[in-house]
Amino acid sequence: MAVKSYIDAVREAMDLALEKDNNVLIFGEDVGKNGGVFRATDGLQAKYGEDRVFNTPLAESGIGGLAIGLTTQDYRPIMEIQFFGFVFEVMDSIAGQMARNRYRFNGTRNMPIVVRSPYGGGTKTPEMHADNLEGIVAQIPGIRVVMPANPADAKGLLLSAVESNDPVVFLENIHLYRSMKGDVPQGYYTTPLDKAAVVHEGSDVSIISYGGGVPVALKAAEELDKNGISAEVLDLRTVSPLDIQGIGDTVTKTGRVVVVQEAQRMAGIGASIMSEISERFILSLKAPIGRIAAPDSVYPFGQAENDWMIKSDDVVAKVMEVVNYD
Repeated sequence: MAVKSYIDAVREAMDLALEKDNNVLIFGEDVGKNGGVFRATDGLQAKYGEDRVFNTPLAESGIGGLAIGLTTQDYRPIMEIQFFGFVFEVMDSIAGQMARNRYRFNGTRNMPIVVRSPYGGGTKTPEMHADNLEGIVAQIPGIRVVMPANPADAKGLLLSAVESNDPVVFLENIHLYRSMKGDVPQGYYTTPLDKAAVVHEGSDVSIISYGGGVPVALKAAEELDKNGISAEVLDLRTVSPLDIQGIGDTVTKTGRVVVVQEAQRMAGIGASIMSEISERFILSLKAPIGRIAAPDSVYPFGQAENDWMIKSDDVVAKVMEVVNYD
């Protein structure tokens, strides 16, 4: 084990992927010599050359089209969308091509593409740089959506995404890039896709979250422990497809649930989790499901960001409401 930041773990994963497979390529806006806007690819072009790590024009649609074309020649592209708020410019490539090609070609073609992109608030970025748009891509059949919440998972899940023969949208939380550090196993390893993980054991209530919401949930769980409430925290890790069995296990264990997401409330991952629980595990519930989400409004400018984002106090209050339900 070595203590690494979230972004260092992401960079190490890409380094190992490039080293292991000569067909892995990395490209996007400023990912070459500059190492990307957050320096996620820092030093990789110098190590592996401009043919394998290179800049593209400021054209997300072109980045997506290039990735699709490269898969026809057995390459495994890691394409970077500089901020996930820019995903609309490449939506046809993702939803209309990558997601459909395995079905379109009757299972005879692979789409081993990783779409890396940072998302999320907490750093007061300019407009359209922090939006949580995972709900949009999670609804597209044929696309995996992976959102790690800690450095060890960031590395292991990214390597699994690179190995996958299906397209993976891999979303990295901007605020966690340098604010979170943790133990990361040395060398090459993979973490299973489509599998949630219990990151805090508990027995009274389950807090289900993903990505940037997980640290908020863990902070709430620590505060609840002080008040004699044992909260289990389930990190989904992959938000499409959902780990229904993992969700069911924690619901059955505690009988009370609060779902936490950083994104707006309407049509989010949280709503999907709540509906799955209601359809499959409702008889295990002792109280209505609680939900914490951002307001249904346009993502605010930096001055209002702190007031707009979810907080651990919100989670604690909602858990108290669910636990004390009669």
